[in-house]
Amino acid sequence: MSIEIKVPPVGESITEVVLSRWVKNDGDAVEMDEVIAELESDKATFELTAEQAGTLKVVAAEGDTLAIGAVVCSIEDGGAAPAKAKEEAPAASEEKAAVAEDKSAAPVAEKGGDSYATGTPSPSAGKILAEKGVETGSVKGTGVDGRITKEDALKAEKSEAKPAAAPAKPASAPAPAPAVAGSRNERRQKMSPLRKTVAKRLVTVKNETAMLTTFNEVNMKPIMDLRGKYKDQFKEKYGVGLGFMSFFTKAVCEALKDFPSVNARIDGEEVVYNDFADISIAVSAPKGLVVPIIRNAESMSLAQIEKAVIELATKARDSKLTIEEMTGGTFTITNGGVFGSMMSTPIINAPQSAILGMHNIIERPIAEKGEVVVRPMMYVALSYDHRIIDGRESVGFLVRVKQLLEDPARLLLGI
Repeated sequence: MSIEIKVPPVGESITEVVLSRWVKNDGDAVEMDEVIAELESDKATFELTAEQAGTLKVVAAEGDTLAIGAVVCSIEDGGAAPAKAKEEAPAASEEKAAVAEDKSAAPVAEKGGDSYATGTPSPSAGKILAEKGVETGSVKGTGVDGRITKEDALKAEKSEAKPAAAPAKPASAPAPAPAVAGSRNERRQKMSPLRKTVAKRLVTVKNETAMLTTFNEVNMKPIMDLRGKYKDQFKEKYGVGLGFMSFFTKAVCEALKDFPSVNARIDGEEVVYNDFADISIAVSAPKGLVVPIIRNAESMSLAQIEKAVIELATKARDSKLTIEEMTGGTFTITNGGVFGSMMSTPIINAPQSAILGMHNIIERPIAEKGEVVVRPMMYVALSYDHRIIDGRESVGFLVRVKQLLEDPARLLLGI
């Protein structure tokens, strides 16, 4: 008995997914609940598991776009081991036949000439040959009736390496013109669902919001001194390092209490104010930008925030984030400084109304108490929706964040 494995429902707003990778190959034996493929939606990557033990029969190919409920593959009763034994058994029987007729291996080729199986690869052999770019016609099959087995395909890919150099031999043919420096090759690659969604949302935000950006600068010396003094004790006690993100998250949470409109959103003709702070942290993942959320960050300590940031960032880089971990959020922080950005205007993460951009820390001369001193400075930027946030509130919010960061004791005292 075989069962069909279909694309499962993965979220209310998701109607299709892309088959990004087969973990198992066609004809492989799979166990119950074993991961067989990876599916990618416009929000996250999901693992497809086997619903019973048996032999995998692939239906969809990598890169295919599949609707929810579409058949991805089927699993037949029985493992792949018996199939492998069948491949070996005909080979053994042919060997006996060859000995009986005393014609070495020639009868296989003669026999195969009259059979449809001659030169036809098994599913696993066909996949190997396709991946290596080897033509089936150039491979001699040793299976029953000349069928190309997996072992034939493995040997073929090794032997194909030699003929590859042969085309360069003809001396009589005119030599091709040497490639000039700075070649003009082009590559086309299909956009991933995540990249398409990001592109669509960014354009929508630019077109549908009155986005504006205000800037300020922060003297990072007080925080850097505090980290330098307590980082070892902090790590020893909590098991995580003391980074800048926790300070910025705490500062943002405090500032949002004073400027609630920065933590609000527009819903139709209403403004929705949030009495909590779900802080979205922009993370650059292998497949694109994702924005996981730290829930109720306003009630968390620096250590709890650091642990949450590490956990979410690790999941993002391993493509293990769930839709729930990326849904919602009331305010976003993005750190372009880790890539060397000095200043930028971040784009709002809709339906939120504001986003704070951090940048790299540069030592610059500044005036301090009438003297020119060198301090580690960071530019910060707040992009906001002017439909809901006025200039006074946006500037006031950013100044409040600056005050809290330049005097970290305020974060602990809440003043």
